[in-house]
Amino acid sequence: MKLALVVPGGVDRSGEVRVIPALLALIERLSRVHEVHVFALRQEAVADRWQLAGATIHNLGDGWIQSRGVAAIRAEHRRASFSVLHAIFSGPCGLIAVAAAKLLRVPCMVHVTGGELVALRDIGYGGRLTWKGRLREYLALRGADVVTATSAPIVDLLQSLGVRAQRVPLGVDLRKWPPLAPRPRRAGPARLVHVASLNRVKDQTTLLHALVHLAKTGIEFEMDIVGTDTLQGAMTELFREHGLERCTRFRGFKTQRELRPIVESADLLVMSSRHEAGPFVLIEAAAAGVPTVGTAVGHIVEWAPSAALAVPVGNPERLADAIHTLLADEARRLCIARAAQCRALSEDADYTARTFESLYQRLIAGAGG
Repeated sequence: MKLALVVPGGVDRSGEVRVIPALLALIERLSRVHEVHVFALRQEAVADRWQLAGATIHNLGDGWIQSRGVAAIRAEHRRASFSVLHAIFSGPCGLIAVAAAKLLRVPCMVHVTGGELVALRDIGYGGRLTWKGRLREYLALRGADVVTATSAPIVDLLQSLGVRAQRVPLGVDLRKWPPLAPRPRRAGPARLVHVASLNRVKDQTTLLHALVHLAKTGIEFEMDIVGTDTLQGAMTELFREHGLERCTRFRGFKTQRELRPIVESADLLVMSSRHEAGPFVLIEAAAAGVPTVGTAVGHIVEWAPSAALAVPVGNPERLADAIHTLLADEARRLCIARAAQCRALSEDADYTARTFESLYQRLIAGAGG
């Protein structure tokens, strides 16, 4: 098959920074047996082309992204016809893929794995904030031949919008993120890790107040916060003002190789997001034998209560209580860690690629019929 994947970015030519690990794992696996062309909307400001993970990356660059995206797909299609067009993320990616597919009469899939379907107006987040965004999602999701989503809550959200979807989790590459058996806690302060860009939707303010509550219980802990700061130091200052600088380290962005030992050393992954389709780091942590406590979004609520602990969004007291619960009950923490690892291993990157390939074959067979 000749496949076209349309993505917002995440395919930097370095293969290490500004990448989406689950996306690279999928591209690498599809490229082993298929000809894969990846159309990245704005990986770099200037249009260019390079090879990555066995695929050809077509960076569209700045400008009239919709028309240029369709034109780039058409140009490559003229060289040799695409079998399937596949948008990873809806939004502009989905609209470009659907428009090109209709024009070229090629089957099309759209995978929802971000904030395309939500509208969190108080923080200006989500694909459905404006009428243009809602129209774009309507056209993309109803124009696709197949719609998939990363987790069950996103499938349910699509169903509420009248769109039938299949759950296809984006799995971890177990060769690059090998399984490690869950481990008993070591002596000393509990080790917590939070992996996410510092921004409003990841809601580190709730995380902050949860840690303040946790400190009042007398539990000693150390928190590593890993991720790019998009708030110009505001969150770092807020943690300092609340007296958490002694037990919290802001580690900034880390590559996958740098992130792995930080996650391995943790007793718990703690997430505070207001919205997630994943998060992917939950799967990485599970593979590394580390359980997750977090807000009831994406995989966290999907896996709870046997393979994660989920609490209401924006509730720092409940988040602190859940962290305390697992730190105080080692048997339960290890039980959840083992259950989470089983889920991560059963739905790894190989599983993701096989599932998408099966859907491609069905689409092609349907188009031929």
